[in-house]
Amino acid sequence: MTSVNRKDNATDLTVLGIETSCDETAAAVVRGPLQKQILSNTIRSQIDEHSEFGGVVPEIAARAHIEILDRIVAEAMHEADCSWEDIDAVAATAGPGLIGGVIVGFMTAKAIAMAAGKPIVGVNHLEGHALTARLTDDLDFPFLLLLVSGGHSQFLLVRGVGDYERLGTTIDDAIGEAFDKTAKLLGLPYPGGPHVEKMAARGDVTRFRLPRPLLDRPGLDMSFAGLKTALRTQAKKLEPVDEQTVADLCAAFQRAISDVLAARTRSALEFFQERHPDTEPVIVVAGGVAANQEIRQSLLDAANAAGARFVAPPMALCTDNAAMIAWAGIERLRQGPVDDMALSPRPRWPLDSQSAGVLGAGKKGAKV
Repeated sequence: MTSVNRKDNATDLTVLGIETSCDETAAAVVRGPLQKQILSNTIRSQIDEHSEFGGVVPEIAARAHIEILDRIVAEAMHEADCSWEDIDAVAATAGPGLIGGVIVGFMTAKAIAMAAGKPIVGVNHLEGHALTARLTDDLDFPFLLLLVSGGHSQFLLVRGVGDYERLGTTIDDAIGEAFDKTAKLLGLPYPGGPHVEKMAARGDVTRFRLPRPLLDRPGLDMSFAGLKTALRTQAKKLEPVDEQTVADLCAAFQRAISDVLAARTRSALEFFQERHPDTEPVIVVAGGVAANQEIRQSLLDAANAAGARFVAPPMALCTDNAAMIAWAGIERLRQGPVDDMALSPRPRWPLDSQSAGVLGAGKKGAKV
């Protein structure tokens, strides 16, 4: 372990962040915790590389990160008008994610840190999402987090940096994954989420009645594989489906997911108020699916009904980005000792390390 060179926790730190866990190559420079400034936030998407395959191909993603990461880091440093002398530490995603991409980003960060003589902070990608609202909205602990992305759908109680309790998670598909698979089934382009949302805006939400899985059971766990299967069954009955039918199916699918998330959010807020009766209830939503306007509105309505505060970071900070990684690095640095060069990247890294993995575990660790 090493310590960053700083006087005390009242001193601002300037951190370079690197994010390569999936198909975005990103670098950012963030200053905080006092000023809370995003000095740069450079992101390069790989949508074009993966669109013909209908999803992210891990080998292609890793290769694309290798080809462009050095330039992205240089752009972020230039935009921030920073030299290496201005940087206090380097933070990078060390997991979870597609291991090829994680290795590229984290090993690059190690090389930069070693060459520049800076501390290295290995950041849990999910912790980046969890702490973003503290950068954008200056939240205090504790608060509720709904993380909804291509790979994760879970409710978490965020009690502090490194202190997380998983309250519920998907037992099968993540929401973003369900959107992408539905889009592919209906012949819509990748990435599926925005195209499903666009078609849903033109659809009749009452034409098809799709299930709301697990809502007849207690707890906060969710399931979306059955919803996707029910949609496929409806589409098969009507083959070949015309454009209006696709729109109607998208509308029904999106509404079902919105209803499930709203119901589970109400239950999560009830749990939070029971556990923390003297604390203002706050629900934070993060992850790429948070960009969906119907889902966002349903969560806002659920929060309002419960008398809770609803927080959603700006769209650019909901999806994968390096500013959240740099900020998480700052939060970690404030606690004292940080990681050393022996830290290894990992494909799996649950935020709640105490709860059993819902989807099982193996040599690489718990899946969620």
